[in-house]
Amino acid sequence: MSRENVAHRPLELILARNLLTNISIPAFLVDNRGGLVFYNEGAESLLGMPFQQARNMDPEEWRARFGPFDSARERIPFEEEPLTIALREGRPVHASLYIRSADGEVHHIEVSAVPLTADEGTTGAIGIFWRTEEPSSSASANQ
Repeated sequence: MSRENVAHRPLELILARNLLTNISIPAFLVDNRGGLVFYNEGAESLLGMPFQQARNMDPEEWRARFGPFDSARERIPFEEEPLTIALREGRPVHASLYIRSADGEVHHIEVSAVPLTADEGTTGAIGIFWRTEEPSSSASANQ
């Protein structure tokens, strides 16, 4: 983050970015509008793209390229994405979904999103995710 960008970011986003830099589990950080602020090295390895390359993508381009997607590989509407729910409703959310890496490989993941709040309201959200085995159709039928 350049000095001028840091000066315009809420403190919660700056501190969250520092935290995510030091954990190995893949994680995203978004601002209060859902715009990508940062993702860590764990996310880079799963997505196949360094953050330095992705940070210039607008949210629509980001979502079109990486997802998230449902089990039919359809894009999940913005309003139903875990990070959006965490931002708008100010509560933690957990979901099972799919993302696509830069090389086109589809990954089934679990994601937990939590809002970042301050006295002024929600300033952003963190999404922590990990790759899981794709659910089998027989397991889905038994639920």
